[in-house]
Amino acid sequence: MISEFETKLLGIMMIVIMLGMGASLTWRDFLIAFRKPKGVLVGLLCQYGIMPLLGFALAMALDLSPGLTVGLILMACMPGGTTSNIFTYFSKAVLALSIMMTSVSSLIALGMVPALLEFYSQLAGLSGDFKIPAGNVAQVLFVLLIPTVIGMVLRKLNPNVGASIELLGGMLGVAVILFLVLTWIPRNHMLLATTPWYVFFAAIGLGIFGIALGYVLARVLKQDPNRSRTIALETGIQNGPLAVLIVTLTFTGPMQQEVLLIPVLYSLFIVITSSIVAVFFRKESIREALARDRAKDGSVLAS
Repeated sequence: MISEFETKLLGIMMIVIMLGMGASLTWRDFLIAFRKPKGVLVGLLCQYGIMPLLGFALAMALDLSPGLTVGLILMACMPGGTTSNIFTYFSKAVLALSIMMTSVSSLIALGMVPALLEFYSQLAGLSGDFKIPAGNVAQVLFVLLIPTVIGMVLRKLNPNVGASIELLGGMLGVAVILFLVLTWIPRNHMLLATTPWYVFFAAIGLGIFGIALGYVLARVLKQDPNRSRTIALETGIQNGPLAVLIVTLTFTGPMQQEVLLIPVLYSLFIVITSSIVAVFFRKESIREALARDRAKDGSVLAS
């Protein structure tokens, strides 16, 4: 269970993260995205099409309890997190596309997340105390849109201040995950020791399968390998801290602990799995860049 102090601290951290995300954007970015929207649209299809369906399918296949099911479905319905931008940068993928996907998915989350959560909760047969009210989710997301807009305004008024806030927001995204791990796991080590294997499979599988399916769908929809790697990371890396915040504001006591289990485990393991995937993606990006350079050198010599 997360204490009241940690819940408040997590809320403050999320505000700073969203402020940083807003500071990474300009109105021109949105105009460019709307002129060439295919990459972002493919990303949104993966984010809000694949991930919620994957979360629901895992919950049903593993026959999870209602508390674990709602935690997994909530995690699957979350928008992308700023952590994905860091892994995209390290992977030498398309950082501009990553930032736009994170931003657009976060902005439209106000409508998409409550609707998807309601739909899949009903499909999974969740009701009563285990059902997260759509209004609660919408309120949290609406509040977090305010610092995003403020960040964009600050970037417009002073690019240097905006760049500093953007850097702070990205670094804090990783810090929040470490904060969740370092504060929650030591107090709940006995719970983790008795946690069945299939709970770990659900938490880890959501990220791994999400990345794999995001890449495959992006390639099927004619995105080049580098953009597909970007979309894959954006698909599999969800906003774990946001899911944790929603759980702590909705549930209390033992129920909170059960629902919180998968979002916290996901937030821990997504850093590990994404690091491994990012190393592989980086090697592929470098290999493709070298192949293009050799091809250019060959064409120059031929001429």
